[in-house]
Amino acid sequence: MTSPDSPQRRKALKAVALASLGVPAGVLAQQPKDGIKELRYPFEVAETGFDPAQIVDLYSRIVTSHIFDGLWDYDHLARPFKVRPNTATAMPEISDDFRTYVVRLRPGIFFQDDPAFKGKRRELVADDYVYSFKRFFDPRWKSPAYASLSDLRFIGLSDLRERAVKDKTPFDYNSTVEGLRALDRYTLQFKFERPLPRVVLTLAGGDLYGAVAREVVEAYGDKVMENPVGTGPFRLLEWRRSSKIVLERNPSYRDVRYDAEPNADDAEGQALLARFRGRKLPMIDRVVISIIDEVQPRWLSFLNQQQDLLYLLPFDFVNLAAPNGKLAPSLARHGVRMWRTLASDVTLIYFNMHDPVVGGYEPENVALRRAIGLGINIDQEVRLYWRGQAIAAQSALVPNTVGYSSKFLSENGQYDPARAKALLDLFGYVDHDGDGWRERPDGSPLVLHWATTPDQRARQRDELRRKDLTALGIKVDFKAAKWPENLRNARAGKLQVWNLGGSAASPDGQESLDRAATVHWGGQNMARFSNKRFDNIYERLRSLPDGPEREALFEEAKRLMTAYAPYKFGIHRILTDLAWPWVEGFRRPVFWLDWWQYVDIDAAQQAKGIK
Repeated sequence: MTSPDSPQRRKALKAVALASLGVPAGVLAQQPKDGIKELRYPFEVAETGFDPAQIVDLYSRIVTSHIFDGLWDYDHLARPFKVRPNTATAMPEISDDFRTYVVRLRPGIFFQDDPAFKGKRRELVADDYVYSFKRFFDPRWKSPAYASLSDLRFIGLSDLRERAVKDKTPFDYNSTVEGLRALDRYTLQFKFERPLPRVVLTLAGGDLYGAVAREVVEAYGDKVMENPVGTGPFRLLEWRRSSKIVLERNPSYRDVRYDAEPNADDAEGQALLARFRGRKLPMIDRVVISIIDEVQPRWLSFLNQQQDLLYLLPFDFVNLAAPNGKLAPSLARHGVRMWRTLASDVTLIYFNMHDPVVGGYEPENVALRRAIGLGINIDQEVRLYWRGQAIAAQSALVPNTVGYSSKFLSENGQYDPARAKALLDLFGYVDHDGDGWRERPDGSPLVLHWATTPDQRARQRDELRRKDLTALGIKVDFKAAKWPENLRNARAGKLQVWNLGGSAASPDGQESLDRAATVHWGGQNMARFSNKRFDNIYERLRSLPDGPEREALFEEAKRLMTAYAPYKFGIHRILTDLAWPWVEGFRRPVFWLDWWQYVDIDAAQQAKGIK
C-alpha cells in the first residue's frame, strides 16, 4: 500500500493538480544540468533579425536591446520612468534653444570579441555612434526606422542620403556633417534644424540606436542581421530562424552593478533594490528563447517547466490561471508568481490608403472605413478574445505616455452597427445585384482582403471579424501568412487590411502619431496616410515643450485620425506574466525592452524543478 506521504503519492497528486490546468501527466521538462543560470522563455511571434538599422519589430528589438548599448537607458525600477546615462558619462549638455546636444562617452567600454576585429580589443568611441546613426540614412539598408531618425533633422545628414540616391552611388560615411559629429574620441555632438526638447527620450535604449562597429558591418555585409556584435550584456550564441534564439553572457561586458531609484512609495521596487543592489550584471549566464506561436503549446511549455517565465500569459488561459484576477491556488501552491500590468500598447487594423477599395480620401472612401470601424464589436472582442484582459482604445495614444488621456472618447471606441449600416447605405455601398452582399457604389464587388497569420489565436479573432462584417453585409477573405512576411508586404504597400499591434518605445506620445505622419510612409505609417493639417500638428508637437498647448494639439491630432480612419484602433492589453519560483528579480518594463540582466535564477531549485 502506498503511504500517505510517499513520493509516488506526491507525484500522483501533482499530476492531478497540473492536469486540472491542462498539463498532460508525465511530461515535465528536463532541467538544465550543468549548473549555469539559464532563463528560458517563449516569444509568441518570430523575430526578423538582429541588425538595429534593418529592424523595427518588437521581438527582434527585445534581442538587440540586450546586445547593443544606447547612450542612455531607463532606470529598471523607476516608475513611470527615469532616463539615465548608459554609455554616456552623464546626461547631455543642451543648448538653450534645444538644438545642440553634447554627449561624453565613458572610456573603457569594449565590443564583444569578434573575428571582424582581427584579434584586437575594440573600444567603443564617439565615431561608432556617428556611423551607426548614419546607417539609417544609407539607402542600402532600407531601414524601416529611417523616417523616425530623419524626422529629427540632423543638420546636413539627409543631404548625404539624397546625394547617394540621386547619383546612385554608395553612401558616403566619410563625409562630415554638422549635425552629427565626433568632436574627439569620446565626445559626440548632435545639431538639429529645430528645437528638440525630448530627443533623449527618442534615442534612449540600444534596441535601435545602439552602437554598431563599422568593421563588423563591412566584414559581414548582407549577413550582418545574423551576426550582431555589440557592447551590451549578452551576445548571440545560436539562432535557428523563427525557432530558437540562444544568447549568453558577454564576457567582454564592463563592470556594471545593479542600482536603481524606485519611488519611495514603491514597495516592490524598494524590495528589489535592497535585495540586488551592488550585484554585478548580468546575473544570469544564458537566455534561451523558443518561438511558440500557438497559444496552447506555449501555455503547456510553461506548465511543463520547459519555460521558466511566461512573458505574457496567453489570453486563452487567463481565466484558468488567474480567475477573477487572482492566481489559481493550484499554481500558487507550486510557488508560481504573477504580475499584472496595463500595457503601453495598442492593437490596430490598418487600411492601405492607396488601395482602390479601402483607400482614398473621398467621402465614400472615408465612410467605408468608418463604417467598418463602427461595425467591429470591440466589447465582444475584449470579452471573448482577450478574456476581459483589455480596455477599448479611443485613439493611437497608449497608456502611460504624454498625450494619452483616459477621459478622451471618440468614435474609434464605439460599436454602432446601425450607424455603420446607415453610412454604407448613404454612400452607395448597397446590394446592387441581390446576392445578399454589398457592392461598391459603382456596382463592382466589395471584398476585403484581410491579412492574418496561420495560428489558432488569429483564427479566433478572424471569426469574430467575419461575424461583424457579415452583419454589415461585407464579404471578407482572410489571407494567412507568417507575421514577418505580412510585415514586409505591409511596408511595401501590398496589403489591403491587416491586424497588428504596437507598443510605446518612449514615454512621449508623439511616437504613436508616427502612424499618420507623411514622413513615416512605409515605416510606422503603414497605411500611407497623408494630411497637411495633421503633418503641421505633428511638426509643432516635436518642438513645443510639454504643457496645455501641446496637449490641445494631441487632442486635435487624435480627432483627425478618427475622422479619416486610416486605422481602427482596438484595445490596450492588461498583461499577465507568470514565473516559476526560481526566477528572481523580474519586473516588466514600462517602455524599454531590456531586463534580462536584472533577473537571477536559482539554478539549484531550477534543476530540481517542482516535484
